[in-house]
Amino acid sequence: MENNKYIKLTPSQALLKASSYCAYQERCHKEVLDKLSEWGVWGIDAQEILLTLIEQNYLNEERFAIAFAGGKFRVKNWGKVKIKLALKQKDISEYCLNKALNEISDQDYWQTLNEQIDKKWAETTDKNVLSKRAKVARYAAGKGFEQDLIWNILRNKID
Repeated sequence: MENNKYIKLTPSQALLKASSYCAYQERCHKEVLDKLSEWGVWGIDAQEILLTLIEQNYLNEERFAIAFAGGKFRVKNWGKVKIKLALKQKDISEYCLNKALNEISDQDYWQTLNEQIDKKWAETTDKNVLSKRAKVARYAAGKGFEQDLIWNILRNKID
């Protein structure tokens, strides 16, 4: 028996399933279109389902972007660079992307970056201050924080 990942749903079945999928958590258009194609719904049918989900407010790109950015920032302590790249991979519009990033307060952002740097600084056992700064800077950059902000904090770090 062949194990086929794709299920063939009628457009009305797919709409019902997609509305449940969107009600469970915020989704972007790309995620829904990918899911519809998994269910064997493409083209005009998929576009009509997407339009219906938007009209019924199950799907809202701006709301998704704000929830995604806020969650990644608060839960995973991601910086704006990493969040922006992740949203671009999900084909989020520039407007929604900027709106989502602007929802993160500058004070919270600065505080989170400071906490991440302090935590990594304490964990890093390197005795050479320059080497230690470089390691901590790489870590913070990997979390998606901007280089200029990272170095503004690290310039004052001395063991």
